[in-house]
Amino acid sequence: MEIKKILVSQPTPANLEKAPFNEIIRKHKATVDYTPFIKINGVTLKEFRSQKVDILSHTAVIFTGRAMVDNFFRICEEARISIPETMKYFCNTEAIALYLQKYIVYRKRKIFFSDGNFNNFMELIIKHKDEKFVLALSEPHNPEIPETMERLGLQHSKLILSRTVSADLSAVDVKKYDLLIFYSPSEITTLISTFGTENLPMIATFGDNTTRTAIDAGLTVSVNAPSAQCPSMVKAADILISSVKEGKEIVPVSITQSRKSEEFIKAQEAKPVKKTRARRKPTEEAAADK
Repeated sequence: MEIKKILVSQPTPANLEKAPFNEIIRKHKATVDYTPFIKINGVTLKEFRSQKVDILSHTAVIFTGRAMVDNFFRICEEARISIPETMKYFCNTEAIALYLQKYIVYRKRKIFFSDGNFNNFMELIIKHKDEKFVLALSEPHNPEIPETMERLGLQHSKLILSRTVSADLSAVDVKKYDLLIFYSPSEITTLISTFGTENLPMIATFGDNTTRTAIDAGLTVSVNAPSAQCPSMVKAADILISSVKEGKEIVPVSITQSRKSEEFIKAQEAKPVKKTRARRKPTEEAAADK
């Protein structure tokens, strides 16, 4: 058995020659097709206003995806909201932070970003706990960030900027592929609702929530990313294809039951409380100096 035909649940890259999966095509002589399993519809101005979130009463915005960036600035333009230069932006990856250049002068703004790791991103937000955050979200969304912020008592307002819906896959035959690659829980939901769970090709997933959704639905996940061994989806696919070609046993991916938000909260609670040194009274200070 070999993996020769791959379906990636993403839009076709603008430049196929420079697309990350081109490495897989060259190295393994594989065919890679791109078909989005979901589409994102931005909320209307009326839907935005119904949420009663006053963006200008906040001091920072949290972004976890490029679509959130696009819809945030679109809705601000439609609502004639002029974002001040003092607004701060927190992004969970550098790629999202750099994407902000499409809308703002990057060097003149206060932009903070993490490495995509949940714990590191939350630590970054905690360092700025006095900010009042707008948390830009899609519906449905990963609940871990809003849940963690709620439990930590961080000032924030959730703002739904888009809704994810299933794409029309009537012209897609997934069974002709050897590997399907997914990046979000919504894509897994679309897969199951459209094609069921039986007799599917091998499945690769990106992100713990995507992996968890697939496993909870009864699907077998052959490889996932990111991890120490597979920092990217391309690397994960490369390792899987090579392992299959060499006849190695593919051990299904398993995932711990505890959520990252729970683990993070427990870690925060376990941290020792910093003791502040009591300031001596002026008379005591004077006596000590003599």
